[in-house]
Amino acid sequence: MKIAVLSDGAWGTALAMTLIDNGHEVVMYGPFPEYLAEMREKHENVRFLPGVRLPDALEFEPDIARAVDGAELLVLATPTQYLRSVLATLKPHFHPEKHLLLDVAKGIEVDSWLLIHKMVEEVLGPNRYAVLSGPSHAEEVSRRVPTAVVAASRNPEDARFVQKLFINDNFRVYTGSDVVGVELGGALKNVMAIAAGIIDGMKLGDNPKAALMTRGISEMGRLGELLGGSAQTFSGLSGIGDLIVTCTSGHSRNRHVGEELGRGKKLPEILQSMGMVVAEGVTTAKGAYALARRVGAETPIIDEIHAILYDGRDVPTAVRNLMSRSAKPEL
Repeated sequence: MKIAVLSDGAWGTALAMTLIDNGHEVVMYGPFPEYLAEMREKHENVRFLPGVRLPDALEFEPDIARAVDGAELLVLATPTQYLRSVLATLKPHFHPEKHLLLDVAKGIEVDSWLLIHKMVEEVLGPNRYAVLSGPSHAEEVSRRVPTAVVAASRNPEDARFVQKLFINDNFRVYTGSDVVGVELGGALKNVMAIAAGIIDGMKLGDNPKAALMTRGISEMGRLGELLGGSAQTFSGLSGIGDLIVTCTSGHSRNRHVGEELGRGKKLPEILQSMGMVVAEGVTTAKGAYALARRVGAETPIIDEIHAILYDGRDVPTAVRNLMSRSAKPEL
C-alpha cells in the first residue's frame, strides 16, 4: 500500500526504509524541496542519517497534498515542537475515514503541555491514531539491526494493522492499548537521558548511572499514572527499554546534551553546536516539569534537570540535592 512519511529526518527515513523492505510504496514529505532533491540525487540523507544508502524505490514529495493522496497510513515523524505546523498544512488534505495516523515522534508540546495525541486531535479533530515507540535508534534500524518496538492504539485493530505493516525479521513489533503511557515513556526517557549524560560527563562512574536509571523509571511511572497511563507500560519497551538505550548509547542526542553539561558547557553553546539535530529532552523537561506540578507528582530528577536547563542551577548542586533528599522506603 501507499504510505506517507511526514518528515525528512533520521527516524522517518529509517522507518521508510523498513516499510520499503516490506514491499510498500513510501513517499517522504519534507518542507524543504531543495533538500528532498538532494536526497533523491545522492540516495542519502546526508544531514540526518549519513552513510546509509537510501532505497531506489523511496519517493520524495515537497507537496503534502500529493504526498498523502492515496496513502492509507500517515507517519508523523516531525519533531514535536514543529509538528503542529505540519498538521496545519496537512489539515485540508486529511480524511479521517481514509487516513490512519501513526505518531513516531517523542515529546510534549511547549506552552500547551499537550501530549502528541491531544495536539493531533486539537488540530485535525476526530481521527484514527496509533503511536510507535521503543528502543530504536534510527542509525541502527536503517542498518537492519534487530529491534523491538510497541505499537499502541485505543483501537486494537489499528494497533494490529501497524504491526502487520512494519514487522519483519529485523523489526519486531508488539501491540498495546496504552497510548498515554507509550507516548510518555518515549518523551520522559529523554529527560532521564540528559541526566545520564551528565553523570557520564562528570565521570562519576557506573553506580550513580544505574541508580539514576532505576529511580528514573520509577519517577516516569509515577507521573505517567497520574496523567492517565498504566504504570505497567513503563516496565515495557517504551519505558525501561527506551530508557536503557537512550541513557547508554553514543547515538543518543539527549545523552550528548547531558554529557556536555557534565563537562561544564552551557546549554546555548551545546545546542548551537548540534545545528538542526533536535534533542527533544531539552523541551520535554519543561513540559514534564509543568505537568508534574499540575498533577502533584513527585519528580525530583525532572525537577533538577529543569533547574539546570532553565534556572541556572550548577550541575554539582543538582547532584547534591538528589543525594541529600530525606530517607524513605524504596517502594
